Amino acid sequence: MIQFNQYSVSKVSKEDALGIHLLMTNNSDRFIRFFPKTLEANTILDTAKEFAAKKEIEFNSKEEFLFVVKEKHTCIGLVYIKELDWKKKQGEFAYCLDKEHNGKDLMTKIVGSLTKYAFKNLGLEVFQIIVHKDNLASVKVAENTGFKWQTTLPKKFAPPNEPPLDMELYELEKSNDNYHV
Repeated sequence: MIQFNQYSVSKVSKEDALGIHLLMTNNSDRFIRFFPKTLEANTILDTAKEFAAKKEIEFNSKEEFLFVVKEKHTCIGLVYIKELDWKKKQGEFAYCLDKEHNGKDLMTKIVGSLTKYAFKNLGLEVFQIIVHKDNLASVKVAENTGFKWQTTLPKKFAPPNEPPLDMELYELEKSNDNYHV
């Protein structure tokens, strides 16, 4: 679907189960805080197979869109378009990337490309990114793709074994024509 250099981004399929399982287990210390449900669903290969099959069905029925980021044939990241509100034509991005690929502006390119794709092909007109202020890499992705800070959401997200955290809301509207690739 999206291809640049040695990277590709495509919709999830049940064949991605092993790659997702390896991505999650190899990065469990990084993903436990903000991707606990995805991590839990993929720590065992059998449940990863169920997860990938379920996400493929959800993608095809437009309930939630999960994209797999690969370097050559290795899964190195995931990007969700979730919390879809078809009446408001709104969705939310969530993303994670293998620790070896941080700091390369890779996720910025991917979110920018998927934003253009979703505006053009999915009929969505507003995107959100909800991020913790200390997650500087994700804040940078939001800002570098044209998303604008809107507000602080008090106690929006509770990581495992932690009190709820305030999160920052960034938005991008199609009409702003501000999005970048």
